[in-house]
Amino acid sequence: MDKVVLAFSGGLDTSVCIKLLEEKYDMEVITACVDVGQPRHEIERPARVARELGNYRHHTIDAREEFASDYIFPAIKANAVYEGYPLSTALARPLIAKKIVEVAEEEGASAIAHGCTGKGNDQFRFEAVIRSTTDLDVIAPIRDLNLTRTEEMEYARSCGIPLPSDKLYSIDENLWGRAIEGDVLEDPAVEPPEDAFEWTKPVDETPEEPETVEIQFSGGVPVAINREELKPVEIVERANEIAGTHGIGRVDIMEDRIIGMKSREVYETPGACLLIEAHRGLEQLTLTRSELRFAEIISSTYAELVYNGLWHDPLREDLDMAINHMQRRVTGTVKVKLHRGNMRITGRSSPYSLYSEEIVSFEDKTLDQREMAGMVKNYALQAAIYRKVCRKEN
Repeated sequence: MDKVVLAFSGGLDTSVCIKLLEEKYDMEVITACVDVGQPRHEIERPARVARELGNYRHHTIDAREEFASDYIFPAIKANAVYEGYPLSTALARPLIAKKIVEVAEEEGASAIAHGCTGKGNDQFRFEAVIRSTTDLDVIAPIRDLNLTRTEEMEYARSCGIPLPSDKLYSIDENLWGRAIEGDVLEDPAVEPPEDAFEWTKPVDETPEEPETVEIQFSGGVPVAINREELKPVEIVERANEIAGTHGIGRVDIMEDRIIGMKSREVYETPGACLLIEAHRGLEQLTLTRSELRFAEIISSTYAELVYNGLWHDPLREDLDMAINHMQRRVTGTVKVKLHRGNMRITGRSSPYSLYSEEIVSFEDKTLDQREMAGMVKNYALQAAIYRKVCRKEN
């Protein structure tokens, strides 16, 4: 009997997949869960459910440090924001797929399975990585059998699979953020209820006094918060805690999915918002005007590649090389003031600063003002010629 490794969360979709893979595909199922910063109960649940459903062989892979160092930090350097929010779910998917492939190769499996439907983004994100890094078959039982949610629940009852709890929302959580979907949130006219949020306080419950946070960067990545050097995971967790306390990081958007449909998405990304804002502030001090313009193009392109599941596209590697070269000078300290759901940069310093207080000063004569006359005279030359042509036509 061929083996298949199932990316397993222990929820309804993947629990149904276990039995479908056995009954419909005649395969020996091995389950695997990748820890990228989910709550502890979400890491413990898959192992428990796999045991309860039939004592299946299960793998739990701790990938938090790799996620922070090799995925989150590059995203900070790229200011990876898609349609207004820092990517979180999309950023973790290529790493999860990579780890599932490693388990499949270790187990000698012939296929990898996932519980994605045919309507979401994750089918693209998982399969793009799997197919570009291995020759293993990919099985998606829910999509392949065109099952509805009701049909899944009926099949679960017939197989003795416990039905999901009565929780209102579908939530995907990792170190970098929480994605919240479902229930009343499917109506874009309804304000997200307060019980949908866990990481961020409502504005009226945030501290009355503002807090100034000092973030130190080296080569474009954060290395210390309030002068305390921290490991990558600790940096992200601390940033989430600080920003969330002040109500920073709630995002409510109409998102354009890969397949074209619009979807109402609610996110909590407090640490991501804080760190990317601080990073941008430091870039303004250390990069040239043309570099900053190009960085905006890189940011949007990078974010689209990640969102669309194209982490292994060579363009992403090309962009990383350009980004890393530019980020060599993005070193220094940024101060950010947080208060009542808002944040603003109040100070920047860097040994690579391109700012010269001496030259900017109105009292300085290093830059001879008279030398500007010729430059100003010929400035906007083509526009001036255009206006002369227009006057002739009239």
